[in-house]
Amino acid sequence: MDSGDASRYSAGVDDDYESLLSTTDAELLKRAWRNEKSAPEILQYETALVQRSREQIQLMEETVEDFFKNGVDPLTVSLYQMDLDRTLFLLISYLRTRLQKIENYAFHIQKITDLWNRLSKQEQKFAERCIDDMEQHLDQSVLSKLPHGFKSHLKQSSLSLGDDMVPEPQLHQYVICRSKRFGEEPVNIEANDLYALPYKSIKPLVESGQIDLV
Repeated sequence: MDSGDASRYSAGVDDDYESLLSTTDAELLKRAWRNEKSAPEILQYETALVQRSREQIQLMEETVEDFFKNGVDPLTVSLYQMDLDRTLFLLISYLRTRLQKIENYAFHIQKITDLWNRLSKQEQKFAERCIDDMEQHLDQSVLSKLPHGFKSHLKQSSLSLGDDMVPEPQLHQYVICRSKRFGEEPVNIEANDLYALPYKSIKPLVESGQIDLV
């Protein structure tokens, strides 16, 4: 093998290694967390990834406990504990970010089938409780004291053409993103470059996994 072939082989191995690292559950969870925090709307719930992460957390907790019991080197224990803490933080933050979006946009999410189906069963129950609590609060504090044409939870008045009382995510806001590969549709992007673009213009690419939010 000449030096050129060796160099190309080495580069290929490095690329495969980087690809493997980028697809571990820890990296996938970090990616899901970043996308969820940066996207103005709620994204698809990562059912399988969340389940695997929970199982991994349980396994790491059991491993750390066994290490303590068996007197394993403290440095080794601390490294496992760091991995456990990182994974636990990412999972909790991912789930909390989604709950915050549900609280903010519960009415909007409920009325759009595509958004509603992005929630887990537990999140749907949470959204229903949020909506019930908000309706009850509005009825008792405000709406019961207003004239008949102004008692809707969704409209400012009976003359409103749409649900103008329902907060909606701002899909035109700019987000920072990185593409995994070159693309021309719906926007021209170079692989691995950072861009500031309106979320709506790259929404299909985020949903398909071609672009990561930062």
